[in-house]
Amino acid sequence: MPVGKVRWYDASKGYGFVSNPGGEDVFVGKNVLPDGVEELVAGQRLEFDFAAGRRGPQALRVKVLDAPRRRTVNRRKPEELGSLLSDVMTVIETQIQPALSAGRYPDRKEGRQVAEILRAVAKELDS
Repeated sequence: MPVGKVRWYDASKGYGFVSNPGGEDVFVGKNVLPDGVEELVAGQRLEFDFAAGRRGPQALRVKVLDAPRRRTVNRRKPEELGSLLSDVMTVIETQIQPALSAGRYPDRKEGRQVAEILRAVAKELDS
């Protein structure tokens, strides 16, 4: 049985497509999903059997190999994130940028704190 990754799956429509290492993408309908599986998530690995259908290859049996990754929910409201970002820019402009303009890096503690804040902001924006 080939192993592929879910390209996309729309639970409201009840179908999606899985990559097939040996050929074109395979159609996956909700009727071939294992018991207890209501939807698939992009990037999730599946093992499947397939056969040629009228419109291309279709999955016959599906075995889910990876648990679906849960999406992280934004924890902050946009206004809070905007305020936080404004504060970060102020810290960068008043503490980090002058040191860099003078030809030196900020001290290690200060650099780590700013980097940690930037990572947290990036994580919020990415979720």
